[in-house]
Amino acid sequence: MRFELATAPGDPERPNEDWASVALPATGRGGALVLLDGVTPPAGDDGCLHSVPWFTARLGGALIELSTSRLDLPLTEILAEAIRRTADAHRRTCDLSHVRTPQATVVLARWGAEEVEHLVLSDSALLLESADGTVRAVLDDRLGLVPREVLASLTATDALRNAEGGFFTAAADPAVAARAVTGVEPRARVRALAALSDGATRWVDMFGEGDWADCLDVLRKEGAQSLIDRVRSLERETGGTRAPLVRRWKRHDDAAVVYAEL
Repeated sequence: MRFELATAPGDPERPNEDWASVALPATGRGGALVLLDGVTPPAGDDGCLHSVPWFTARLGGALIELSTSRLDLPLTEILAEAIRRTADAHRRTCDLSHVRTPQATVVLARWGAEEVEHLVLSDSALLLESADGTVRAVLDDRLGLVPREVLASLTATDALRNAEGGFFTAAADPAVAARAVTGVEPRARVRALAALSDGATRWVDMFGEGDWADCLDVLRKEGAQSLIDRVRSLERETGGTRAPLVRRWKRHDDAAVVYAEL
């Protein structure tokens, strides 16, 4: 097995809100990976005393522990329990009913001797490479279906956040786990997988430097940090001229990548 993790803040003066980890249980029978992209709140009250990095660290830690200790639970139940634990950690001090309470996108994968399970919630991505080299992207495209003009309005976006007909993130309600995109593949059919926050998927979906198979090829040959470095270089070179190509654009965004060869 081979694993690589890399992450970098979009702004060195601000905390990195992405979080990533890999776990290999002592049994040696499998493993798990987690990648979270914390949702940066707009200026103003979000009802919480805690930062987004606090939230992603709590949620991520619960996900990686549960994924390897509770092999009897499907990934949706693991996500639900991790959300519940995280909510309980600040329920007494914070207004968890606030629509902008700390939240994150989720990529979760777990593999054993026979299967590879996966879960994606919101706009991070999971790439699955089959034994013949075919690469499939597992995506939750609900946020991408929201018109750009709607996302330009904070009030309109809030109305669609974790709401029917809108898009979903891991926040304080465990029931959101049922909204995730999930699947199971035979272990023999999966050669490698990669989790990417949307700050890293820009190489494909914003700058068009290649497709998902090309992206995985960069990870295999050059490593996770190289993909992030390529994105940063493109961001500097374009100077924002490609901003109209995406629904929401920051000059630089937090980026995280986990690459695993099984």
